[in-house]
Amino acid sequence: MIASLARFFRASLGPGTSRRRQPSLHELQNMRAALLACVVDCEGAVAQRLRHKIKHAHTGQELWLLRNDAYQLISQRHSQTLAAERINALLQHFEGFVEARLLVRIK
Repeated sequence: MIASLARFFRASLGPGTSRRRQPSLHELQNMRAALLACVVDCEGAVAQRLRHKIKHAHTGQELWLLRNDAYQLISQRHSQTLAAERINALLQHFEGFVEARLLVRIK
């Protein structure tokens, strides 16, 4: 009965909720590497904390949510334009693993 209710509620959410698949370990490592590469030239305690969070994130969603921290760090160290370019380049690594409504380009 519980399984039937769960299927009903998932179906009732409609087309606005896209199903995302879980990344393999290799895909998760690629996401992690891409995010780490964005902040490779950033130094200091904030950068170290962010790297630690990235290395210990368990899901693609967790990694994607850390992009805001990466954007702030890059924009403080360099510029908002460079930060936006780097974060937007991450989109390709997260498509299909993070809800489509969260995959928004920075303008």
